[in-house]
Amino acid sequence: MPNSIVIIPTYNEKENISQIIRKVFSLESDFNILIIDDNSPDGTASIVKELSLEFQNRLFIIERTGKLGLGTAYIAGFRWALEHHYEYIFEMDADFSHNPEDLLRLYDACHIQRADLAIGSRYISGINVINWPLKRVLMSYFASVYVRKITGMKIMDTTAGFKCYRHTVLETIAIDKIKMKGYGFQIEMKFKTWKYGFKILEIPIIFTDRKEGTSKMSGGIFGEAFKGVIKMKLASYFKTYKKRQPENIQMESPTIKTA
Repeated sequence: MPNSIVIIPTYNEKENISQIIRKVFSLESDFNILIIDDNSPDGTASIVKELSLEFQNRLFIIERTGKLGLGTAYIAGFRWALEHHYEYIFEMDADFSHNPEDLLRLYDACHIQRADLAIGSRYISGINVINWPLKRVLMSYFASVYVRKITGMKIMDTTAGFKCYRHTVLETIAIDKIKMKGYGFQIEMKFKTWKYGFKILEIPIIFTDRKEGTSKMSGGIFGEAFKGVIKMKLASYFKTYKKRQPENIQMESPTIKTA
């Protein structure tokens, strides 16, 4: 069985989902894929279930009852991945804004360079974003500047959503207690990983805006993150961050549907 699982949340991604799945499965390294679909009205889940007949025991799906948010989607995926004993657990978008080829570089960062968290970073070597409006580029870049100043983290791309976690990170940081739900979720996960002293590497990538489908980004998502960062930092003063042994951690089981 492959030791790596790529978690891809979806909502109305019928234009992209088949291509992204086939591309990941075409890579030299073996990756399994877990789709978290939030009851997409466009039939995304049906496409995944049809493909699962072709990719048996490699493609899985959790179908949720509605649009419940990015953070809760990933938490459901993390639980599933831990229960199925994957060593390396990836986050990736469905729309090709993250190049699937870079999964191999993130894997090497964790497997060869022994990172606990590898981040596909848009800002570690300049600003590597294609097809975004200037306003959105500036919003994203200065959001990371803001997060670094408030938290003290040295991570250049604090809102990045293209990542690889070693399983011990997710077993340590109490994922069920993550408070932020939108893109603030990505910040909080990195912050807790950093506070626990795990090794973090940023791997430069080129981020390309989606060609098909509709973006889920909004100003409100960043607004939640800006307020949440201050609360998160203040709360950290009252918490002791001590690594725990993975075998002592009990995870609540989600309701799973496998395609």
